[in-house]
Amino acid sequence: MSDTDGKKPLGLRGTPGQVKQSFSHGRTKAVVVETKRKRVVVPKPGAAASSADASASKSSNQSSQARRPAGISEAELERRLAAVRAAKAREAEEAAQREAEEKAREEERERRRQEAEQREREEAERAAALKAKEEEDARKAAEAEQAAARAKAAEKAAPQAAAEAAPAADRTERAPARTPGGPAGGGAPTPRKAEREREERDGRGKKGGTESGRRAGKLTLNAALDGGEGGRQRSLAAMKRKQEKARAKALGMGHKAEKQSRDVQLPETIVVQELANRMAERAADVVKALMKMGMMVAMNQTIDADTAELVIEEFGHRAVRVSDADVEQVIDTVQDKAEDLQPRPPIITIMGHVDHGKTSLLDAIRNANVVAGEAGGITQHIGAYQVTTESGAVLTFLDTPGHAAFTSMRARGAQVTDIVVLVVAADDSVMPQTIEALNHAKAAGVPMIVAINKCDKPSADPNRVRTELLQHEVVVEQMGGDVQDVEVSALTGKGLDDLLEAIALQAEILELKANPNRTAQGAVIEAKLDVGRGPVATVLVQHGTLRKGDIFVVGEQWGKVRALIDDKGERVDEAGPSVPVEVLGLNGTPEAGDVLNVVETEAQAREIADYREQAAKDKRAAAGAATTLEQLMAKAKADEDVAELPVLVKADVQGSAEAIVQALEKVGNDEVRVRVLHYGVGAVTDSDVGLAEASGAPIIAFNVRANATARNAAAQKGVEIRYYSIIYDLIDDIKAAASGLLKAEVREHFIGYASIRQVFKVTGVGKVAGCLVTEGVARRSAGVRLLRDNVVIHEGTLKTLKRFKDEVKEVISGQECGMAFENYDDIREGDVIEIFERQTVERTLA
Repeated sequence: MSDTDGKKPLGLRGTPGQVKQSFSHGRTKAVVVETKRKRVVVPKPGAAASSADASASKSSNQSSQARRPAGISEAELERRLAAVRAAKAREAEEAAQREAEEKAREEERERRRQEAEQREREEAERAAALKAKEEEDARKAAEAEQAAARAKAAEKAAPQAAAEAAPAADRTERAPARTPGGPAGGGAPTPRKAEREREERDGRGKKGGTESGRRAGKLTLNAALDGGEGGRQRSLAAMKRKQEKARAKALGMGHKAEKQSRDVQLPETIVVQELANRMAERAADVVKALMKMGMMVAMNQTIDADTAELVIEEFGHRAVRVSDADVEQVIDTVQDKAEDLQPRPPIITIMGHVDHGKTSLLDAIRNANVVAGEAGGITQHIGAYQVTTESGAVLTFLDTPGHAAFTSMRARGAQVTDIVVLVVAADDSVMPQTIEALNHAKAAGVPMIVAINKCDKPSADPNRVRTELLQHEVVVEQMGGDVQDVEVSALTGKGLDDLLEAIALQAEILELKANPNRTAQGAVIEAKLDVGRGPVATVLVQHGTLRKGDIFVVGEQWGKVRALIDDKGERVDEAGPSVPVEVLGLNGTPEAGDVLNVVETEAQAREIADYREQAAKDKRAAAGAATTLEQLMAKAKADEDVAELPVLVKADVQGSAEAIVQALEKVGNDEVRVRVLHYGVGAVTDSDVGLAEASGAPIIAFNVRANATARNAAAQKGVEIRYYSIIYDLIDDIKAAASGLLKAEVREHFIGYASIRQVFKVTGVGKVAGCLVTEGVARRSAGVRLLRDNVVIHEGTLKTLKRFKDEVKEVISGQECGMAFENYDDIREGDVIEIFERQTVERTLA
């Protein structure tokens, strides 16, 4: 189609309105015409393009139309294509830029590497040059010394050479002259020839004395004086080797590090691998050394200390023998300096008999009501509290139980205290636990203050208390002694200020001080197993400061402080000296009275706890084992004669569990005793029920309950679980149960005597004694003894008791009767029959 042709393009049908749009593709303009069948792109009339360009444009437009989705205009398509091209161009530009930056970084690394290598080469060359200069100076100094030695030798040899030359000259003059053609076949050497021979000889001497200090031929005077000058020089390879050695020596290469001798801690037994680690040697080398000693062991086997010591000495180390108990040496016994000590609050323990008002007195001081939370109104736990007085003084109180079963608790309270307040009721005076508290205070060596409580009662008599205390060597101030006494009333508050003033005065006299800036050390007052918090210990800090996150060991347990809770139930971050806190984070429940020590690492704490646990097991095993066969047999016989009541004890706190166990061990006598199979803290579990079933023992639960699964298991297996909250009831029930194991006591009551007057023989019955009841009464059901000359010859029962021909139950005194013995016929006239009855009496434990 011509560019100048104004007609419609050939092959197009339709009206001009069917032409939709025109666009330019490259340099060729085109018109899009929509026909009935399809859309066709044709060049615009007048466009200057070749037929090839038209066909290319047509195919390009057709492919573009084929790619373009429906509903998108050509302009939108072009805009999107342009955006794609721009994005690809940016991406290519960024890739090129990244490649250039990577190349630059690589060039920078290469440059730095080359500079480092260059510096190393320069340092090595400088070191080699310095070494070569030192060797050259040393060589020149040696040559100078050799030259001086040669000069001295020449001076000494000159006179001798002159003396030897004179006779030689005389001999030459006297010798006859020889002609070349003489009969000897050779003439005398000419001066030139002699000179040449001498030079050759001197040259051979110089050549032979230069190579590696070796000489060829005989050593002459001239060769010795020359010193080997003019000999063969070193080769180039030898010089290179010398330079390499100097460079390696300068850089510290090629020299093995000096072996380090170590102090190796050696326990009783040690694993080969651990021994190698402690010596910093290869385990394979240690195994090889043991094999040379004749021991075929692997690296995970254990060897004894003597063998290990030989191995340590063979490797050049020093063995340090240690024992298992040395693990506790990490618990440092710190000696506090005087300038580091600071004043601390006093620790006051309140002691006395049960129901004398100890806890009520402390409640009045604290303005609290602790006793209301105790079962039965008696204290059964050790309570630790801090009180701030009106004057600002801080006091730490320990409230101990007064019941007889809590002896160990009172002892622990006396051991950690500074001042003991002995509470005595004015209307009850001195009681057994009061005396026990006095003994604990005296054993601990701490000062004591007597608080005479319940002075508000009409029957109160404080002077009686003071007088009875004199019997136990306690002389109060009013009696002329040095022990302070205060009359108080917990109910009305009378004398509380005087009591606090007395405590403050005593604390001031003691001058209590401690160092808070050291590792903490404290005593466990009480421990329990809480359902939601796990093992919890009430700790009284004695030295240092206990902080959250500290790693500690306490008895056979260890842990990390997760939380510290004070006596008011609030969380604190640290606790200083004389501060009681509850510690959370133990791995088990410690024993009350254990000492808490803070260590550096968890590994140390675990190692110490494991050692203590193993030592306790060994001690228990040694205590329970019989040493001889005789002791073993005696113990077995004693166990056979004694009836046992097995029980399991679970309590809320460790102190209560110990007190119950100690009280139960005192229950019994030579015939019956209570054996505690297991005791612990926390709720009753399935394992407790299983142990009780296997042993046929009841479970004693003190202030704890059994969980649901344990209750179901106990119901199925028939295990009895008894719950108690007051220790009185517990001990009384156990006593009653143990009393049931006692054998009943049989008592005899004599009810009469009868004398045999005549003996009859009755067919089918045997011998029958005709008797007269002389005393008491004769009963058919009673037992009888036959006495002959006041000697018992038979004891048994009656077969028949008749009066006349009738069988009767009893015959009274003064009447006659007939008696026949069961299975016994040897009766004679004159014998006496003793008639008695047996009565069974149930026994109880006192």
